[in-house]
Amino acid sequence: MKKITDFFWFCSGAHIDTLRKYPTDHNKYVGIGATIFFTALFASLSGGYAMYFVFAGNPAAVVFAFFFGIIWGLAIFNMDRYIVSSISKTGTSNQQIGLALPRVLLAIMIGIVISRPLELKIFDKEIREKLKVSYLNGQHSRIDTLNKTFEQKYSIELSKIAELKAEQDSLVQDINHSRYVLNQEVFGDKTNQTSGITGYGTYAKQKEAVLNQKEDRLKAVRAEIDRLEKFIDNRKDFDGLSSQRMFSGKQLDSLVNVAGFADRNWALGQLKFREDGSRDLDTYLAISFIGMLFILFECLPVFVKLMSPKGAYDVALQNVEEAAIHSSFKERDADVAVADGVQDTHIETEIARKKQQIKARLSVAGEPD
Repeated sequence: MKKITDFFWFCSGAHIDTLRKYPTDHNKYVGIGATIFFTALFASLSGGYAMYFVFAGNPAAVVFAFFFGIIWGLAIFNMDRYIVSSISKTGTSNQQIGLALPRVLLAIMIGIVISRPLELKIFDKEIREKLKVSYLNGQHSRIDTLNKTFEQKYSIELSKIAELKAEQDSLVQDINHSRYVLNQEVFGDKTNQTSGITGYGTYAKQKEAVLNQKEDRLKAVRAEIDRLEKFIDNRKDFDGLSSQRMFSGKQLDSLVNVAGFADRNWALGQLKFREDGSRDLDTYLAISFIGMLFILFECLPVFVKLMSPKGAYDVALQNVEEAAIHSSFKERDADVAVADGVQDTHIETEIARKKQQIKARLSVAGEPD
């Protein structure tokens, strides 16, 4: 239990040797340290999850995600520990709030960064369905665009095929009618188009000749349609239109599995809206509250430090800091005094040396020739 307590004290950024002397503040800093630790743990999971989708499809994606998650969690841990430990309980409440405000804003930004990947994981099922719909719509739009481009490119051939098919339908109907009239002529049925004479006579031969001409034309039309359709099919293969198909269920699952962070983030944003563009209030509030929960969790150590009254540890820490500052000034004064003494000794020594040199020159100058 002692090791756990010491670990959470370390996480809180407290001066452990000083904190041990004041049991009334032990639990407070255990709570602050635990909050910082679990915030870093959530940050590690969040960063690893986000990095996993950055390297989605790579066999080493899990390894990259693990190492990045550890690094990201340690970075957030170090930053939170610094933010909380740098908040001093000295001064008035307004001064403390003013000093803590930049740190609170930084904590809010960290909370937003941490919360987004975790939101993606929480709404993973809904995001997958939204991505499937998006990919299907995108594929459908892509195929429509290719078809329109193809139709514009080969509009003459396609129009010719349509005209020939219309002529083919007309010829089929006309041939069926002509064959029926020919049968009436052969069997002697009297109508306004037949003579009523039984047998294969002159009128029957004329109608048969007309029928043969129409059938020959039909064969020619069908041959031309076949030729043009083969040409169009070849062009579709060449332009890649024939290979375009709507995604199957397995293909959609594969695409969703390798979807990147940007696609998933877009899908999460789209969950807030219905198909008609109106806001889905329930989903919007759920996503917003989850994000605010993580932001609050990230800011909680700062708020706890601000809201807690000044304790014995805070006073003792202030005294330790003041004593350290005072000791530092004294050491500075001592270093200055030593430096001054050394300098004075150096100056006196140099003066004595110069005097000896001057006396020696004067003595030499005063001797007789």
